[in-house]
Amino acid sequence: MDDFFIENRTFDEMIVGETASLSHTVTQRDIDLFAVATGDVNPAHVDPVYAETDMFHHIIIHGMWGAGLISAVLGTRLPGPGTIYLGQELRFLHPVSIGDTMTAKVTVREKKPAKSDVTFDCVCTNQRGETVITGTAYTRAPTVKVRRPRVSLPYVRVGRHDGMRAILDRAASGTPVKTAVVYPVDAASLQAAVDAAAAGLIVPVLIGPAARIQAVAQSIKADISTLRLIGAADGCAAAEQAVALARKGEVALLMKGDLHTEELMHAVVAPETGLRTARRISHVYLMDVPDYSRLLLITDAAINIAPTLQEKVSIVQNAIDLAHMLGIVQPCVAILAAVETVSSKMRSTIDAAALCKMADRGQITGGLLDGPLAFDNAINVAAATEKGIVSPVAGRADILVVPDLEAGNMLAKQLSFLAGAEAAGIVLGARVPIILTSRADSAGARLASCALAVLMARSVVAVSA
Repeated sequence: MDDFFIENRTFDEMIVGETASLSHTVTQRDIDLFAVATGDVNPAHVDPVYAETDMFHHIIIHGMWGAGLISAVLGTRLPGPGTIYLGQELRFLHPVSIGDTMTAKVTVREKKPAKSDVTFDCVCTNQRGETVITGTAYTRAPTVKVRRPRVSLPYVRVGRHDGMRAILDRAASGTPVKTAVVYPVDAASLQAAVDAAAAGLIVPVLIGPAARIQAVAQSIKADISTLRLIGAADGCAAAEQAVALARKGEVALLMKGDLHTEELMHAVVAPETGLRTARRISHVYLMDVPDYSRLLLITDAAINIAPTLQEKVSIVQNAIDLAHMLGIVQPCVAILAAVETVSSKMRSTIDAAALCKMADRGQITGGLLDGPLAFDNAINVAAATEKGIVSPVAGRADILVVPDLEAGNMLAKQLSFLAGAEAAGIVLGARVPIILTSRADSAGARLASCALAVLMARSVVAVSA
């Protein structure tokens, strides 16, 4: 049987003792697909940690891929197209785990001409030759020959955000951090603050017009009676109040509400009253991309519009320091451009080469830099190999440094909206971390941003101590 056509065996063609088989290696993605299709989110089935030693996990794999694989053999191989599956009896004899390769084999046991019924002996074995399932299948075989092109299966993306979940769990395990929530006069930003408080991440200090905030709280049915509320007439006044609280040490985080980023950052960078440090202020998106094997940091996508080479030094160092806080000992830093070679006509390639040399000279520390690298070469080993790029960073990037804000903003949003990534946004380089989210961000993204900022705030306190 070729790979492009599917052909059956009619009742008359089959003989007793005839066999057919299919094999499949069980993956976590298989379990996730089953959960999505059925709504079964029992931790024993879908949580790898919980399921590692749980027998019910093995049973669900039996049911999913044992019975399913047997059905696939009957429906595509023997008898094939036109088969009516009447019933089955199965016994599960041996555990099946993720990583096991199951082979389902069916053998014609009996033919009943009256209704073209065929009984099959069924057996599933693993890669070690152990029998994991035995049983019987009852079918009504086709009587008309069928040969047709094999249907192409649709591409299905199943996304897991285990990396972001770990960050949320880690942040929620400590003491909540006092956070100035700046101008939360819309439902999304106030709800985000309330949700983060309920998750044990922050203690919100709400700053803005009291009547408006209370009206929003009522509209979303949120009880804010126990939260501190500081009056401020508008967004600029709220930002100044928040910065003043941070300077006095009354809050350890700022969280953007329903005001423009420029309004908030104007107060943050004010020469005499702001929160500047010796480090350049920059923004980092932490992305948990389902199809990528590691967390991905993208910088800068929100603060520095067209950074100079010297400004990029701080942008890179801020991202490396954040990666260290996340437990990435020596992050791989890819300096992005449109091409992989240095060209005098493309400033981004020259900056990339200079940044790499500055890292060699100790002007940037703690990371492994390479560039210029195109995006595909930075995150895909095969693409880098195809272009002959020999680099410990290519295909393994932890940090993507973009040429300018427009490129970073577009890249991050493409990953979120087209690749199913979960994102957390944070501003670094000021005296306190700043939670900077977009109005289009999901509730999950807002919560993840809070968690990331909380971890950063605690790490600053730990270093100071």
